Amino acid sequence: MTSELFVRGMLYLSLTVVGVPGNVTVISAFLLLLYQENSLLPADAIVLHLACANLLIVGVRCLLETLESFYLTEVFTDVGCKAVIFVYRTSRSLSIWLTFVLSTYQCLSIAPPGSRWASLRALFAKYLCLVFFCVWLINTCMSSAAILFSFGSQNTSSSAQHGINVQFCFVYFPSKLSKEANGAGQVGRDVVPLALMTLASLIILVFLYKHSLHVKGLRGGSAGGGGAEQRAAKAVVALVTLYVVLYGVDCGIWVYTLTVKKTMKSALLSDLRIFFSSLYAALSPLVIIASNRKVLRQLRCLRAQNPLVEKATTLSTM
Repeated sequence: MTSELFVRGMLYLSLTVVGVPGNVTVISAFLLLLYQENSLLPADAIVLHLACANLLIVGVRCLLETLESFYLTEVFTDVGCKAVIFVYRTSRSLSIWLTFVLSTYQCLSIAPPGSRWASLRALFAKYLCLVFFCVWLINTCMSSAAILFSFGSQNTSSSAQHGINVQFCFVYFPSKLSKEANGAGQVGRDVVPLALMTLASLIILVFLYKHSLHVKGLRGGSAGGGGAEQRAAKAVVALVTLYVVLYGVDCGIWVYTLTVKKTMKSALLSDLRIFFSSLYAALSPLVIIASNRKVLRQLRCLRAQNPLVEKATTLSTM
């Protein structure tokens, strides 16, 4: 085993050992809450869906990359590459769009009762299943190129000039135009929800600031910790901030990769891009565990029964 593969395996292993227990903990907590109350609030349903998408990222891409790096499996055949890259791209974009949906709903949740925005929030909650369906449909369709152009071995034909090296897999496009069109489509698919979730977070921050000044004026002192909606809003802003930072690195590397004329011999840039985009899937459950009181309450019931919950809780409080 080369030192490069060893370091690569250790990096993906770190994402796996943090992301899998963390997302399993969040999913278990909300499923227990669903069992106890027979329903979930819209924001809780979105977070549950987000945790499932993040679990797919670290459980499929990061875990399999770890096993392959340490020669423990040989999953990256042509079929394996098509399946893994398709699932990864779909779940990664789902994670982005669900973070956007969560920030949008939380932005609507701070609207005063009786306002037009409050009515829109009720409509949003009513058709949440339709929102989920549309998000799945959009991202599944836009990730379909992975099925057509992903291979498990290097191609020596002219199409190799328009390929992307992802260590154990290669993505070959038939022409420069198709490569640039596919790359632009992925960037656009990610930038639109990114810009909108950033705007929603700015609105939330402005509201929290004004609310803090208002409460401070009434009390003549400290504003205190705020209510449940304010705590939830702060958690959403933290998630969006985390994603914006990590996506900035991911997007920059991806755009550079698209400008390279020939397939790179080294997969270092692709590994860095996948690592930073997967880092959100691994760290976001820790933010949720640390900030969501419902999850923390359910952990008291699960901790004694599930050692993964104990580990994830310890990581979230470090």
